[in-house]
Amino acid sequence: MTLYAELKDTYLLEQPADAARCLEAMPTDELRQHLRDISPTALINCMDYLSTSRAAEAFVALTNRQKRTVLRDASPRLAISMLAGMDDAARAEHMAKLPKSVQQDLERLQQFDENTAGRLLDRPYDTVRSDMTVTHALQVLRSSGARRTRSVYVVDRGNRLVGRVDMQAMAMADGDCLMSELLEDIEASVLATAPRSEVVELLDRYRVDSLPVVDVEGRLLGVVRYKTLFQAIEAVATASLQKMVGVSADERALSTPVFSVRRRLPWLHINLLTAFLAAAVVGVFESLIAQFTALAVLLPVVAGQSGNAGAQALAVTMRGLALREIGTREWRKVLWKEVRVGFINGFALAFTCGVAVFAWSQSIGLALVIGVAMILSMIAAGISGAVVPIMLIRLGQDPATASSIILTTVTDVAGFISFLGTASLLSFML
Repeated sequence: MTLYAELKDTYLLEQPADAARCLEAMPTDELRQHLRDISPTALINCMDYLSTSRAAEAFVALTNRQKRTVLRDASPRLAISMLAGMDDAARAEHMAKLPKSVQQDLERLQQFDENTAGRLLDRPYDTVRSDMTVTHALQVLRSSGARRTRSVYVVDRGNRLVGRVDMQAMAMADGDCLMSELLEDIEASVLATAPRSEVVELLDRYRVDSLPVVDVEGRLLGVVRYKTLFQAIEAVATASLQKMVGVSADERALSTPVFSVRRRLPWLHINLLTAFLAAAVVGVFESLIAQFTALAVLLPVVAGQSGNAGAQALAVTMRGLALREIGTREWRKVLWKEVRVGFINGFALAFTCGVAVFAWSQSIGLALVIGVAMILSMIAAGISGAVVPIMLIRLGQDPATASSIILTTVTDVAGFISFLGTASLLSFML
């Protein structure tokens, strides 16, 4: 190695931030010429301070041997950033020549867990630093193809997030003004491993259109934008709707019949068992129904109203849990609210239903029975709709999958018992 090359390596190792400024200011051709005899170890130390686009240009200018050394020894953030800029063929070629342990680690780091901020983020358009002038920052944004960006997230020389700058403030500022002079505090940021529920909560709490995503060292990885998050929430919501009726979240409208049957049949068997349970309750009152056949006619009315009321309470509770409006600790408040709602709704429906039944049967006793049963079943439905999802979360289960089945069983049984039990007690009036 020549003395000149050793001096360059020493400069990159000892003063990486200053060296990065020099490399960013160089024309591309001159950059490529200087990189030919630089050791990868020295270059890695400096590349962490380069802007995203400049680091990519520097990486492309390296020899294949230098590239593999950079991918092997660089920080995970830098290695993943370089891999993201390659096409599939080049990425596969470089990955294949890395040690097996490095391959596995990089593959793992490129895949974020489902329902995390890392799966939702958009990569930043390019690096905008606090020591850039407004003119320089605008040139970076124009060359990156940024569109409809309201805020620009700004990093320091170590690529750590330090604040944001409003695009309108940039447009109105003098061209020589430094970005550091326009910095505003960031309301919130999230780790790439943060769950989607945390991202939803922060966006809702601070009413922002985007959230920066950082690694454990505070370096900017990307941005979660409201539109992307909304689409993800919509997908999860539709999947939850399917799971609540016993349909697998991965089933689609054009899935094969065999696939659909395999996903649905187990839940249909569970529903069948709960239906037998409800039928067994009715069987207990078989002699009473045989004596007063009008009870069989009105039985579905009570069960249907109870099921609808339970589904309403369940939907409201599930939404509150999903948006973190409530937690499992608030179960008493939710329960008391649903008991009151069930009583008021039940009383109103009891009056309406009682009048209708009396007009149909001319029996005060039958009208009284269905009125009392309506109040009791509506209260039971509200209780089950509020308690079931909270109870399942406490037990570590997914409420979207099992709540509907449990709720249907509870409301049916409660409706049958309240109606037929009341009829047994007031049979002398029928």
